[in-house]
Amino acid sequence: MNLRTTARHLGVAVITAFTVAAPATALADAPIARPAPAGSAFSFGLWGDMPYAKAGDYPKMTRLVNDINSETIAFSVYNGDIKDGSSLCTPDQYAGATELFNSIKVPTIYVPGDNEWTDCHRTNNGGFNNIERLNYIRRTMFNTPNSFGKVQMVLEHQGVAGAAYSENRRWTYGDVVFVTINQPGSNNNKINSDKECTDKSARVAADCDADNAEYKERDAKNIAWLRSSFDLAKKQGSKGVVIVTQGDPGFDLPETEGINERLDPSAVGMPPSDGYTNFLNILVDETLYFSGQVLFVHGDTHFFKMDKPLMSNGADRDVREATGRILQNFTRVMTFGSPAIHWLKIEVDPSSRALFKVSPMMVPGN
Repeated sequence: MNLRTTARHLGVAVITAFTVAAPATALADAPIARPAPAGSAFSFGLWGDMPYAKAGDYPKMTRLVNDINSETIAFSVYNGDIKDGSSLCTPDQYAGATELFNSIKVPTIYVPGDNEWTDCHRTNNGGFNNIERLNYIRRTMFNTPNSFGKVQMVLEHQGVAGAAYSENRRWTYGDVVFVTINQPGSNNNKINSDKECTDKSARVAADCDADNAEYKERDAKNIAWLRSSFDLAKKQGSKGVVIVTQGDPGFDLPETEGINERLDPSAVGMPPSDGYTNFLNILVDETLYFSGQVLFVHGDTHFFKMDKPLMSNGADRDVREATGRILQNFTRVMTFGSPAIHWLKIEVDPSSRALFKVSPMMVPGN
């Protein structure tokens, strides 16, 4: 029996044992928060890519949770990677994340990352079938319309709760539409070569064909979810849209003159990013025809950054070209990640031209 077969066999056995015992998505007695009306000022939190066992993050997490819980925020969004990229994708990881999210005093919304499903095919992750892991996450962590947290919110979801695409969520709070999208790192589960398919992996060619089919279908669903979210924002007269994903889509960096990382990430030693191209092109179009502010949030790269990297005529244009124009109403925010166990506080002020104020919250002792 090879590693992949063994992992699949053991995975089924372990999953069966944990399914009954694993915490449900919603705490049974959790009160439900009501969204703030239009015109309200409020704050929310962003965090993700933590804890990583290999970085020794666990002692820092208590301080992080206490820090988040000490602030006045309406809700928090965790943008993926509940574990490091070289640990097993076993059910205890997902149960532990559920417990972590439910320790936050405000509604907490979870966005899946690559380490908990896309990369589970790796031999050091247990050689799981990563599509099966995604379906397991959907079944156990998105099986109700509620958020996580000691207080929860009822969220709109794209698919039937617990089924395909139910992880894509949406809600309106004040004058802002919030949308989460399952678009993880590792090139969004798009595989471009045989080497990518089998390197340090238990996958075979048929698995990679299935992964690429999964990517194609989910990419289309993600784009539809993005479009409908902007349609909703326009219909409601919302002043802003916040989009939260996990994967770093590889924007062109103006710091590297003469190199467009969007078109050729290998030129600067970056991994392939063509798994995000379709989405980014639609994001350009939607941002162009939206009169409010757009805040695009992702993790994956593990350090805080805020900039305006999106161009008016497509994601493949360079910021220095005369034909390009910075989309002034678009802001990218990249969240902290292991070993930097900190978070971001976003203040929303509908009377402000910028709408969003981003503050790095450095956790004392971390």
